Amino acid sequence: MDFKEHIRVIMDYPQPGIRFKDITTLLKNGEAYKAAIDELAKLVKDLEIDVIAGPEARGFVIGAPLSYALGVGFIPIRKSGKLPGETIEADYSLEYGKDKLAMHKDAIKPGQRVLIADDLLATGGTIQTSIDLVQQLGGEVIGAAFLIELSYLDGRSKMNGIPVRSLITY
Repeated sequence: MDFKEHIRVIMDYPQPGIRFKDITTLLKNGEAYKAAIDELAKLVKDLEIDVIAGPEARGFVIGAPLSYALGVGFIPIRKSGKLPGETIEADYSLEYGKDKLAMHKDAIKPGQRVLIADDLLATGGTIQTSIDLVQQLGGEVIGAAFLIELSYLDGRSKMNGIPVRSLITY
């Protein structure tokens, strides 16, 4: 399946010059969504994953079904103030702004092998922060999986040798 056919590109969103890759057109198509998750599962099945972590919010729609497909748990990485338990937090820069991410302090057991999953690898800021949070808790990030990679923004170079698996590349 050509997954790019199911991604809508919106010009000048959220600011002029950005060509936003809208995955909602893929998500609403059950066949394409299932096929994308199945293909991502094939791309990462060799990594011996204990648990998948995904940043809010689109990381949830990729990471949660991927964890289900692989039979492993899912850990949400949320924006600051959204988790009810004791958390750790880290600041990060987006392609067009700043934000803060958080995880429960008891989300990762030391030594667990963690795959980070998200919809998009752009500049790498969100993923770097997610990796930092997992490592602060003693987890081993053994890979990152993305529905889309914007290779021209070179986020992969910020992954410090962590294997990156992407289904679609622009």
